[in-house]
Amino acid sequence: MNKEELKARVCEVIRRRNPDIVRLGHAIFAEPELGFKEQKTSAKVRAAFDALGLDYETGWGITGVKARLAGKGHRRTVAVLGELDAIVCRNHPHSDPATGAAHCCGHNVQIGNLLAVAYAMKESGVMDYLGGDLVFFAVPAEEYVEIDYRSGLRREGKLQFLGGKQQLIAEGAFDDIDMAMMMHVNATTNPEGEFTVGASSNGFVGKLIEYHGRAAHAAGAPDRGINALNAAMMGVMGVNALRETFREDDCVRFHPIINSGGDLVNVIPDYVKMESYTRAANVEALARYNRDINRALNAGAMALNAKCDITDLPGYLPLKPDENFRTLLRENANQIFGAANVEEGVHSAGSTDMGDVSHLMPCVHPWVGCVTGTLHGADYVVSDEETAYVKTPEVLAMTLIDLLCDDAKEADRICREFKPVFTKETYLQFMDDLVRQH
Repeated sequence: MNKEELKARVCEVIRRRNPDIVRLGHAIFAEPELGFKEQKTSAKVRAAFDALGLDYETGWGITGVKARLAGKGHRRTVAVLGELDAIVCRNHPHSDPATGAAHCCGHNVQIGNLLAVAYAMKESGVMDYLGGDLVFFAVPAEEYVEIDYRSGLRREGKLQFLGGKQQLIAEGAFDDIDMAMMMHVNATTNPEGEFTVGASSNGFVGKLIEYHGRAAHAAGAPDRGINALNAAMMGVMGVNALRETFREDDCVRFHPIINSGGDLVNVIPDYVKMESYTRAANVEALARYNRDINRALNAGAMALNAKCDITDLPGYLPLKPDENFRTLLRENANQIFGAANVEEGVHSAGSTDMGDVSHLMPCVHPWVGCVTGTLHGADYVVSDEETAYVKTPEVLAMTLIDLLCDDAKEADRICREFKPVFTKETYLQFMDDLVRQH
């Protein structure tokens, strides 16, 4: 059976199974959960895998579910990922009233795509013609939120990292995977839908910054105090003075907020707490600019004889989609969406933990225009379910056929030509070194 016949088979299953796929997407949307707490969502995925007859493992990153489907040969293994968690958006009409969680980032659509591709590859019988295996992986905690809660899990030894895919890397969940792919929704006004094959994006280091001074009466004895708020302002101004040294190509971002800036207006502030990210477009720039920013923040404290404590937390690495992998994806997207509706995409200043995976193995992360409103916003709506739940999984499934047919020839070529930035061991060491540099 040739590739086009195999592709026709998987597309037929996706269309036939569409009511089940959409039903799961809607069910997850109705019960949003935040990262590392996705117990209901994880149970829904397990139930879907049970109904499909897939063997799976649970407990990866607390809530992750990993299923495997074998081909006639086992030369390469490709993973299809979907994210379990929601974001906090309390004003969204479908947010959880207790937690503020809402699926206004489309992760429920990702899980729908995951199931759609699983249906297609299992029920079509195409695995009998493919020379590699597939992993269907529902993964936790892509959104970098609830830092205090996750830091507590870290202190308890339940987590090493605050992001889901990072944690999975550390646990060895990707050790038996050669390549990984997933989709993400995007806003669009195109009635035919848009498919962006996926560009690069920034990485970041999470930062908690504390300034310690000395309290005194703000009017009667300011000479006896050390103003921690002034020290913090000096630190931020120091970073602002560095901005002219930030190279445009490095796409550096530093965007602090003040969580605590003093207690009483007539008392010199003796404690200030800030939170921020250092973002940059590549690993070298991320490490270098983070060192520079920490130096400037510390200098603000030195100027006022205050003390600055910086806690750097492992954030996400920049996303580096593999061009060979994207070429196959683009060819199939052209067939389903039409070439006029398929774009390359531009570098994003935002971040995803898929970036960490992309430093270890070939990855693609396409963006699919199927929503209106604002991502992470209260007006977010999935407006094109045909694109979200039919056309997109068709592209993913067809790309898997290209990768794994002919004894996984294309998957093997892409993996052999890929130049990883890290092994798992050097990745873990780099992340440890990155957050220890002040």
